[in-house]
Amino acid sequence: MPNIRQGCFADEVILLARLLLLVLFFKFGWSKLADYSGTVGYMAQTGVPVPELSALIAIVVEVFVSLAILLGLATRPLAVLMAVYTIAAGFFAHHYWTMTGAARYENEINFYKNFSIAGGFLLLYVTGAGRYTVEALFGRGRSKTTAPSP
Repeated sequence: MPNIRQGCFADEVILLARLLLLVLFFKFGWSKLADYSGTVGYMAQTGVPVPELSALIAIVVEVFVSLAILLGLATRPLAVLMAVYTIAAGFFAHHYWTMTGAARYENEINFYKNFSIAGGFLLLYVTGAGRYTVEALFGRGRSKTTAPSP
């Protein structure tokens, strides 16, 4: 079986991976944007610091940073940002260690899912956005899927 990075579908797989990583963030970021006051209320209820600012940060990251990565704009640094954001969100939104019963179980699953998703973003940092990007369309950025230079 050929190495996927050397295979003829590497760029297509990276594009699909970008889409799959971001659909969750864009969907829920859009709902946060549509109901900003509800988002602030939820964040206040879960103990997130400065709920108004936290809601704004969540919307910017989940909607606009997701869109930028999907389009292939500044993918590597934004992938690192998304990895850090996803881990932080796990600690703020899914603090299962303070819960009991079904809530504990559900939040423990989501906490560890956040860590798995962060791993996907770190892989995106290593591979880059691939050939299907806005930057490549306009002749800027690298079309290779190699790791960044040291």
